[in-house]
Amino acid sequence: MEQLVQEFGHATFTPFPVVVARLLLAAIFGAAIGFEREWRNRPAGLRTHILVCVAAATFAILTIEIVHAPMFTSDARGDAVKVDPIRIVEAVTAGVAFLAAGVVIFTRGQVHGLTTGAGMWLAGAIGVACGLGLWQIALFSTLLALVVLALLYAFESKLDMNQGDDFAMNERGEPDRHAAEARPDKSKRAKPARRS
Repeated sequence: MEQLVQEFGHATFTPFPVVVARLLLAAIFGAAIGFEREWRNRPAGLRTHILVCVAAATFAILTIEIVHAPMFTSDARGDAVKVDPIRIVEAVTAGVAFLAAGVVIFTRGQVHGLTTGAGMWLAGAIGVACGLGLWQIALFSTLLALVVLALLYAFESKLDMNQGDDFAMNERGEPDRHAAEARPDKSKRAKPARRS
């Protein structure tokens, strides 16, 4: 029983309240981006962005812990094992790319979901920043993402840049293949018949 207590009770290199704060901050920042995507009825929304951001933060925290684990100290490993923290960025990028690829849809010569995929990729980067304790970078990246997603959407709407058939979505946030057919053509409208 004592071995179990020792196994699950050993201290982490990063104090546990700091780990909790980093993961909560990752969840908040991921939620900020995910809320905007959810609000626009996009396929990957609030929960997806929170999970991507928290997962990336977890991997970053695990990287810190692994680097400082007793089995990887210079005395235990000698010169045979080299620790490269940049691999966490590679691993998170590969994982998020897999998820984001599932969001991107190509139909009838049009691509849908690129912005959501890019948002998921950014959520992964923000999660890594939170996990490594780089609060300022994570906060500024989140604010910049919200500016890009919200303000540029409003700008595009004002200029009617996002009103074409390739922007038509159904109630589930999926591309609406029948949008062009369903949209009435104002030039071909029949005039109402006059009653005599």
